[in-house]
This record gives sequence, C-alpha cells and structure tokens, in this order.
Amino acid sequence: MAYLLRVGGSIAIVAAIVAQLQHTIRNEMSGKGEVSFVVQNFFSFFTIEANVLAAAALFVGIFTLSSRGAEARGLTMFRAAATTYMATTGIVYNLLLRGVELPQGTTVGWSNEILHVVAPVIMVLDWLIAPGKRPLNSKTLWGIVTFPILWAGYTLVRGALVLDPRTGDPWYPYPFLNPHTSPNGYWSVAFYVVLIGVLIGVVGAGILRLTRVKRRA
Repeated sequence: MAYLLRVGGSIAIVAAIVAQLQHTIRNEMSGKGEVSFVVQNFFSFFTIEANVLAAAALFVGIFTLSSRGAEARGLTMFRAAATTYMATTGIVYNLLLRGVELPQGTTVGWSNEILHVVAPVIMVLDWLIAPGKRPLNSKTLWGIVTFPILWAGYTLVRGALVLDPRTGDPWYPYPFLNPHTSPNGYWSVAFYVVLIGVLIGVVGAGILRLTRVKRRA
C-alpha cells in the first residue's frame, strides 16, 4: 500500500505541476507575454513549493521501503516537514481559497484538485502507514517552521519590491497576503500569517508526535 501511494503520488503530483505550469505559460503567451515573470510567480506559491517537496519525499521514499530497518533520520525529518506543509496546504485552501481564482491564470481543474486535496491526503496516509519512521523530538518543529517563515518574508518583500509588468501593481500569490486589497492592510496580513503559522506549528507537532507513538506501539 505504501509503495503504491509513493509511486502513484509522486507521478500524480509531478503531472499536476507540469500541467498547470504549461497551461499558465500558454495563457501568458497568448496575452501580455511576460512568461519569465509568471514562471517566477508560479514557483512562488507555497502550494507549488510544498508539492515539489512532497513529490521528492515520496519519490525518495520509494527506494527505502525495501529496507527492513528504520529510514535515515534526515529522511524522516524531510518527510515530516513535507507532510506538515501539505496538510496545512489542504486545510488553508479548503477553508480560505476554494473558489478563489488565483493570479497564475485559469487553473487546470484536475491539477488543482490533486495539488490541494489529493496530494495532502496521500502525504498524510503515507505518514500514517509507511514503515521506517525515526522518532523525532519536539525540537525538530523549529526546523519545520523555518521554511514557512522564510517563505512569508520572501513573499512580503517581493510583493513590495516587484511590480507586475502587466498591470503595474504589486504581486502577491494569495489574496490574504496582499496588504493593498486586505481590509486592514498589513494588520490583516499579519493576522493571517500568524494564524497560518500557528496552524503549521500545531500540525507539525501532531506529525512529530505520531513518530513517537508509533515507536512505542
């Protein structure tokens, strides 16, 4: 079961990313032609970055299933981070962003569902059933939350400094991170950043807890 999840999941995620990227590029080429800009934007979405990490974790994990011992500690940490990001992506998307057209062009329906729903479920299931996880202590949580913090800082700085050449407006990957359109500007943005940060911390703590529960079992 774990083998099928990892093979099928990694293929599905890569196919979904490629399909959406190709559609985004074609859409831009038929419009303003700012292809390099929209490609940079595409890989600035936390969803895309989280799915790239998830596909890598699943793919590498395929080759560790044949081993009867525990996997390398670094791989368990990487899988824990990827699973946390994907679970958070699924929660945030379905609570805040479902039905909202994001600024990467028209979304590819099946790709969108894989990246935001199917892939998060696969990652959580893989974490629950796949053997070989190393027990991780709570200090690992700091490593897990570091990437989202850096991403949020990058997003806000880039949004303030880089203007969309097609519109002349600042570009942000998600509406709730745009201080120019949020009801209370940066206060609204700060609220959502803190809220999502807390969510990532809670999800990450739960993911880490499962490695110790599994060990005792």
